[in-house]
Amino acid sequence: MSAAPRITAITVVKNGVGWLEETIQSVIRQKPVANIEHLIVDGGSTDGTVALIERYAEHISWWISEPDGGVYDAMNKGWAATPADNFVLFLGAGDRIVSLPDMNRFQHLDVLCGSVRMGENGLFIPRSDFHLKLYNSLHHQALLINKRLHPAPPFNVRYTLYADFDFNQRLKKSGVAFVRAVDFVAYARPGGMSDQPCFPESLRIIVTNYGFIWAVLALAGYCAMKLFPVLRRLRPVQKVR
Repeated sequence: MSAAPRITAITVVKNGVGWLEETIQSVIRQKPVANIEHLIVDGGSTDGTVALIERYAEHISWWISEPDGGVYDAMNKGWAATPADNFVLFLGAGDRIVSLPDMNRFQHLDVLCGSVRMGENGLFIPRSDFHLKLYNSLHHQALLINKRLHPAPPFNVRYTLYADFDFNQRLKKSGVAFVRAVDFVAYARPGGMSDQPCFPESLRIIVTNYGFIWAVLALAGYCAMKLFPVLRRLRPVQKVR
């Protein structure tokens, strides 16, 4: 285990005392088999979240509680606090790690993608092919990104819902290799900021990164999703604070 790259799990939270404990415990359960640490960025909670963090302080490598500029500002803080050669994993409050891959097999790779259990129904399978040009086909709960790919905080805080989609697209556009790890599984808690997709923001990101034609194709897909509910499994990732 000592030879494997370290994983930094980052949780951003604000007033999430009802969900944060299960996320912390899921990281703790991985420590006997994975070289993992946990960072928590709290946005100035007033509901007992800070007391919960303090109760688990011995299991948390670093944490902070202060007002922030939103979820992506908080995620940038966590990224900045992560050691330079670590793989970064973002877990919202209530998200859980189910299983991690054997990092000894992947230590020289850029990004590892896993599957995500969406609530109690279904399993989201990641796709890093052309689908990533159309929608956020990679869910952050099962996405390990090597920080050396982008040492500076990577999220554009002008985006309020899909800055992670923007970052994923920029990584793909730069030629980064995304590798599927079948033994990498996470759980995403239902509910959150992206339950009601903001298509205009998503389309702006696509136009910026891949141009107007890909945005038109994405819009066609969104329209089809409304007409045919079975396609709603393509909805972007939920971000829970």
